[in-house]
Amino acid sequence: MKIRRRLLALLLLALWAGTAWWHAHKSLPPGMHSASAVCSVNATEVTFIPDITAADAWGRAVVSQGIFDATLAVARQARRFIVLDYALFGTSAAGASQRRLAVELSDALLTQRRALPDLKVLFITDPVNEGYGASASPELELLRQGGVDVVPADLERLRDSNLWYSSLWRLTLRWWDTPAGPFGIATRRLNGKSDHRKLIVADDGGGGLAAVIASANPADAESTWSNVGARVQGAALNTLLASELAVARFSGWHGPAAAYAPAAWDCAPSGGAAVQVLTEGALRAALLQRLSHSSRGDSIDMALLYLSEHEVSEALLAAARRGVGVRLILDPDANAGSAGAGMPNQPLASALVARSGGAIHVRWYRTHGERFHDTLVMIYGRERLWLTLGSANLTRRGLDDYNLEANVAVETLRSSAAAQQALGYFDTLWMNRAALGIEYTADFAVYSNPAQLDYWLARLLEGTGLSSF
Repeated sequence: MKIRRRLLALLLLALWAGTAWWHAHKSLPPGMHSASAVCSVNATEVTFIPDITAADAWGRAVVSQGIFDATLAVARQARRFIVLDYALFGTSAAGASQRRLAVELSDALLTQRRALPDLKVLFITDPVNEGYGASASPELELLRQGGVDVVPADLERLRDSNLWYSSLWRLTLRWWDTPAGPFGIATRRLNGKSDHRKLIVADDGGGGLAAVIASANPADAESTWSNVGARVQGAALNTLLASELAVARFSGWHGPAAAYAPAAWDCAPSGGAAVQVLTEGALRAALLQRLSHSSRGDSIDMALLYLSEHEVSEALLAAARRGVGVRLILDPDANAGSAGAGMPNQPLASALVARSGGAIHVRWYRTHGERFHDTLVMIYGRERLWLTLGSANLTRRGLDDYNLEANVAVETLRSSAAAQQALGYFDTLWMNRAALGIEYTADFAVYSNPAQLDYWLARLLEGTGLSSF
């Protein structure tokens, strides 16, 4: 009997390990890990767009927004098709400073559909918006009734980042617990995977494509969060469009792909800026390459919600040791009601500062209940600047082909309008260039956390996929 029990235990352990390994390494579905060609565009066809939320001396919100104004403009100029992909979409009980983003976007899409009945609209979103199939979203149902193809992304096709839990879930709960069951939504959330993209791409009414790629969701509850985005045009968007259609296809969409024809553009070397679309792990490869090629006299500026991906952190340390200037503006995740308050940024950023001997400089964004949701990376020298932004946080899930992510990378002269907008934005936050009583960022010492226990806990949560970041 003991031998049988041992054999059974070994068999179950092997089944668990095999399931975990397979779903962590299986082939990526179509549309993931895409890198477009580097396509030249006129420098005027790239616009950097920040959303900034701060508070004045009396604690009143001071909000400046532009991302969804640009998004609505792209939707309203479309004549043939619109493709959207957003992690979160929905209304909430509006607070005094909340903007009704979901309603504004829905109204723009439905108005455009009524004016142009042949206009095709495809809306891809994370299934969490409908409880993984357990409940209908009133906002998404309204779009469906208006002729919009709404497609929840099939997260089962993605690799498992939380392999310890997800393998057990696949072998047990998945077989009997439906999304509408007592544990369905909670058990699926613990898998830690999502369609995390945040973008709109559409025809521009003149034979080309236009897109707004950002870190912002059209969710009312997040309407006061700080974010970054960019409006871009150019042939690189053909790759983004193809990626979105591929995601829709593997998620069960059977719509007319021919209606979403790419632009008849090429990547001829002309214009003053170069644009590249990077999704999932393709962004990680491009980012690590750029960081490794930085040299003494160059600068690296990052404004981020999260910084925890190990190789990116090591590349920043190596760059600082080569004499590259490194400045980081991070969200402190200081919500006292959160079980993970301060994770991962406070201990991991503190380790970067200590290990670099102070060569890496950190400031914390002063949040007031909202989040500093930025994803901005800039690497620049005297003449040229390379930046990337979009949905991807600099975490294992964001960069290692687990979530669906989409970023745009732009290389241009430092003197260009887009470069000056981005550099000016970062310097404004870093140096607190604001009206009297407003401070965007705080000194590093305010949230520094040198505790080794917290550092290793953050690394453990990141490495095992048990984290929420």
